[in-house]
Amino acid sequence: MMLIKNGLVFTENFTFEKLDIAFADGIITAIGAPGTLPEETEVLDASGKYILPGYVDLHVHGAYGTDFCDGAESDIRNMAAWEASQGVTSFCGTTMTYSEEILNGIVDAANAVMAAPGEKEATLRGINMEGPFISMAKKGAQNPAYIMAPDIGMFKRLYERSGNRIRLVDIAPEEPGSMEFIAEASALCTVSLAHTTAGYDIAAAAYKAGASHATHLFNAMPPYAHRDPGVVGAAGDFAAHVEVISDGIHLHPSVVRNTFRMFGDDRVCLISDSMCAAGMPNGEYSLGGQQVFVNNNKATLADGTIAGSAVCLAEMVRRAVSFGVPVESAVRAATANTAQAAGLWDSVGSLAVGKCADVLVMDAGLHPEKIFLHGCAL
Repeated sequence: MMLIKNGLVFTENFTFEKLDIAFADGIITAIGAPGTLPEETEVLDASGKYILPGYVDLHVHGAYGTDFCDGAESDIRNMAAWEASQGVTSFCGTTMTYSEEILNGIVDAANAVMAAPGEKEATLRGINMEGPFISMAKKGAQNPAYIMAPDIGMFKRLYERSGNRIRLVDIAPEEPGSMEFIAEASALCTVSLAHTTAGYDIAAAAYKAGASHATHLFNAMPPYAHRDPGVVGAAGDFAAHVEVISDGIHLHPSVVRNTFRMFGDDRVCLISDSMCAAGMPNGEYSLGGQQVFVNNNKATLADGTIAGSAVCLAEMVRRAVSFGVPVESAVRAATANTAQAAGLWDSVGSLAVGKCADVLVMDAGLHPEKIFLHGCAL
């Protein structure tokens, strides 16, 4: 039984209020005005501290030297433990563009982790399938050897193999067969537009067919122009959520600020898009079977193409705030919005009675002072 008292709790009204919060057996049991909850076995006075739900990263490839696509249970657990230490308590492991055979192995490793979550590990809550149904012209750091046309049969086989835990799947809607794929896949999970050359009309048609998300907005898609708004414009009109990488490398700080203004606080999802170099020193790494060079948190292929990020979601929140995004907006974008986009809102993404007790006690700079994972202190 744990009681955190006098903290500034981030509520489901998306404001900070001075409240007490109690949890037991991994579940939040009560939230109330200071002094109104009974003293529990353990009490933490968090006066002046932010109390946040654990961050939910719906787009993360790797961290701390290992990659989700390395295909081993131990690799996933390594990245999950590091993510938890940063305040990311739930995540969707994100695949790169690979063949079905390789993806089968990745799914099997993920299943093993999901079947037996570790006590000090961020919870793997599903899979984000970023490839292989993307555009060769906008492949970014994806391996061109495995790019293929949309294949709903392949997707359904992987979906079933995962135990129905593919949470998102990406697609370039201009590719032949995409609209039919979207119509079927959107009945199973969130469909996101990504790595695409689509203009506004095709993107709008994709959203009307069932897509509802945009992956790393502005990156790997046509630019937003005043007479040719492209995917960004269509997402503004139709998408439920859009992803933003707020490291200051993928997007200029002004773009980060203005995306929140354009889409509103309820539609922006901060993501890490981190690869295995997150939490590691400068050096040479790999992503999707390709060599990546990391210098001062910038990850690039040999040709200079940006290859994911090298910082975690918790740092993305801090950087967004440093760019002028209100704290409340940035926190919401890394908790409630990401949980909703990944279909996880019933269990995580906010501090509410009955939800998982993933709780962060943060200082004024949004650095964690105490992390509770399923109610247990790390």
